[in-house]
Amino acid sequence: MKSALITGANKGIGLETARQLLQSGFQVYLASRDLQSGLDAVKILKSEGLTSVQAVQLDVTDENSVKAAREEIGKKTDVLDVLINNAGINGGKPPYAALEASSDQFLAAFNTNVIGVARVTAAFIDLLRKSSQPRIVNVSTSVGSLSLQSNPDWPVYNYAKYAVYASSKAALNMYTIQLAYQLQGTPFKVNAVCPGYTKTEFTGNNGGDIAVAGRRIVKYALIDQDGPTGKFFSEETNPETGEIPW
Repeated sequence: MKSALITGANKGIGLETARQLLQSGFQVYLASRDLQSGLDAVKILKSEGLTSVQAVQLDVTDENSVKAAREEIGKKTDVLDVLINNAGINGGKPPYAALEASSDQFLAAFNTNVIGVARVTAAFIDLLRKSSQPRIVNVSTSVGSLSLQSNPDWPVYNYAKYAVYASSKAALNMYTIQLAYQLQGTPFKVNAVCPGYTKTEFTGNNGGDIAVAGRRIVKYALIDQDGPTGKFFSEETNPETGEIPW
């Protein structure tokens, strides 16, 4: 049975992604900052007959928490096949604009959305290396595309700019490129995936179907050896091929 670790998986798209990987036959380690929230999520999944799931306390901003999670999961498995870096924040309360957002907002967003991803990936890379087909999916957003955000012809160009969130996700995209480059020539597939504007607590319950968002992430967790690596995908933005510019 293949195994997957999903950060920030106690609710929203993370929980839906866990559900779909469980339905695909995975053992899922459902990571959440608050353990009780994770246990509550596991209870929901098990009530649906999805039993190969365990809650793990993991705060991506806390080095000790990540190390403890690595130790705990290492006691249960020698191999991790999939890492989905899903945990993320939008930067706190508005405003998010470049001149109005506080330095604390920027620091918090980068700590979770970029440094947290790097921290978790580094902690679990040894288990991933033992997989025959290791996959890393960094959950990003089309808002983090420099090309799209600077294009006046992009349909949402005139929407309010989210400088804090967008900047952190653009940095995450660069981390994804660098990670894929370092792992080139190995069985790893590393990609950034935008699940799309989705109806969750994160968006104030506005947006599209959460099941669709989950499928967009799971697709790149399950790609075979002929699949892409070092790419940026948003099927919401580009329904034809999914790939969008950095």
